[in-house]
Amino acid sequence: MKHFLNTIILAVICLNSINSQNYKFGEVSKLELQEKIYPMDSSANAAILYRNENVSFEYSQNNGFTQVKEVIMRIKIYNKEGLDWAKEKIYLYKGNSGSDQTVKGIKGFSYNLENGKIEKVKLKNEGIFTEKATDLYSICSFALPNVKAGSIIEYRYIKRSPFIEIDDVELQFSIPVKKLDVKISTPQFYSFKKILNSKAFFIPNYTEKKEYKTANISQRVSNNTPTSGINQLGNGSTISQKKISYFDNVILMSEANIPSLTAESYSGSINNYKAKLSLELEARLSKEGIVEKSYATSWEKVSKTIYDSPNFGGQLVGFSIYKDDLDAVLADVTNDFLKAFLVENFVKSKVKWNGSYGKYAQNGIRSAYKEGKGNVADINLMVVSMLRSHGVNANPVLVSTRNNGIPLFPTREGFNYVICSVEKDNQMLLIDATEQNSSNNILPQRVLNWQGRLIYDNKESRWINLQPSKLSSESSMLNVTINEDLTLAGKVAKSLTDYLAYFYRDQYSNMSNEDHIKSLEKDKGDIEISELNIENVKNISEPIKVNYKYELSDGIDEVGDKLYITPLLFLATKENPFKLEDRFYPIDFVIPQSEKSMVNIMLPEGYTVESLPKSEGLEFKDSNVTFTYLIKQNGKYLQLKAQLDINNPLIQPNDYKEFKDFFSKIIEKQAEQIILIKS
Repeated sequence: MKHFLNTIILAVICLNSINSQNYKFGEVSKLELQEKIYPMDSSANAAILYRNENVSFEYSQNNGFTQVKEVIMRIKIYNKEGLDWAKEKIYLYKGNSGSDQTVKGIKGFSYNLENGKIEKVKLKNEGIFTEKATDLYSICSFALPNVKAGSIIEYRYIKRSPFIEIDDVELQFSIPVKKLDVKISTPQFYSFKKILNSKAFFIPNYTEKKEYKTANISQRVSNNTPTSGINQLGNGSTISQKKISYFDNVILMSEANIPSLTAESYSGSINNYKAKLSLELEARLSKEGIVEKSYATSWEKVSKTIYDSPNFGGQLVGFSIYKDDLDAVLADVTNDFLKAFLVENFVKSKVKWNGSYGKYAQNGIRSAYKEGKGNVADINLMVVSMLRSHGVNANPVLVSTRNNGIPLFPTREGFNYVICSVEKDNQMLLIDATEQNSSNNILPQRVLNWQGRLIYDNKESRWINLQPSKLSSESSMLNVTINEDLTLAGKVAKSLTDYLAYFYRDQYSNMSNEDHIKSLEKDKGDIEISELNIENVKNISEPIKVNYKYELSDGIDEVGDKLYITPLLFLATKENPFKLEDRFYPIDFVIPQSEKSMVNIMLPEGYTVESLPKSEGLEFKDSNVTFTYLIKQNGKYLQLKAQLDINNPLIQPNDYKEFKDFFSKIIEKQAEQIILIKS
């Protein structure tokens, strides 16, 4: 009760502080600079003291409506881990015919308390940079000067866009927000559907109102036309100045003490749970509210629009630049899936990924093949093109990556990636040729985000599941010998398949043998590993095989004439990663997986078994996750088989407490000991 009252008192103090706070740009207080921790979250490395986002539309007769977004940010840096918040990147879309987004009016200051006085340093123009990111985007970036732990930084900028579509309004960040004000004003001539992210645990409130405005319209009229407010021209005509009245639909948000969006253990893509407001452009309206043009779209229309782009569908034809090379690779091959395997490896050998995502080709297949590098679309559309040129039913699949989140409504911006699919006899193969360690139906983790849009042509498309259904397995065989000095020694043989093999290759394939051993020894107690051997590192179609010898000095406790051994030794999970009382996001293990451990312990001379842990099976929610623990004595050997199967890798927040308890039981079971006694 005392803790609860303290929380209430702190919240009231913070609310009063917010109400009395001065957020005028260019002015900060000593109290803000003296603050050592964020009162509502002492673990925060930084906090947004104030964010103001104002989106509106200006009208001119020549250009129509121009979108104007003004952003003001004030951030407190509490420690060196928060220093990255002194940097900002503004993404600017490059449209056709020079219709680009622009940014202007960038101003920024950093504040520090020096000898009891506020020192204010201005962001200079030479600290502002603009660079090309892709053919579609440029990035304006800046970093505030003289920033250190304890600093306050603030900046403002105005982003102008010729496009009516409005970017998602972010309402939550990886650090807490003390005060947030948002105003979005859209002219009555455009209808927007408002969508808040229902997956977010923080759902803001908003109000709506109308604001009335006027705009000046000029029109040429004959001199014979009686009118007022005219400018005389020498060609027998006049320009009439006319005012028209209209209103803006206004959305207002004002929130305080917004909690940070903090990743939890196995939380997957945290952006899927970020509080945000999306505005879907539905229609253009007449002044009377009649629909003149509908923008309401569907995923079918989105798919068609993307396919019709020369940088997408235009890349799926056959190209002469690779014809002779490809004919040699596929000579006498008739099986479509074998063709897919060979083409994937051929493309990997010819074209390297430049690190850029994208659903549209950046360089185009000809240039990417010639230069040996390209973005995701260059590479994977090339795979589609090559396979189609040899009669394979290959098609592109549009994807929103895990860090891009799941789109809330049909939009081209909902996709930022493309892979290849091959279909034959009701079987499907998925390919991403950007990664050397990926293989057929083993995709990079960034791609495993619910579902993708398979596009056959500009008329037909459908959703397909991207989540793997087959269990990837890790099987470990551990032999244990107890030496006279009570140290343990033996061998480990490990086999990893499918995604677990892919993850292992990604982690270790470029690591030296010495560093690999150090990594394996980490957090395993007083262990020494030797004679490490890895098989099939490059042969990605086969399981990874890992073998090594070990010596363990702290695996046995001797008490009197008894020996206590935890049979799983260093294969056991020592600590429950799920420590929070409550959880806002699902637990996401990414893939279905099975972890099997088989242990053979040779009984030492002069000892017998006093007690063994009990064999047991545990089950969570209709076998979504199961754990079995089987142990027995077989002559002079103790044999244990422990197996954890995660059949459904997604655990919902409302099941968290039950799963946390379930996982605690697994930890407890793995920690149970064998007791040996001198005979």
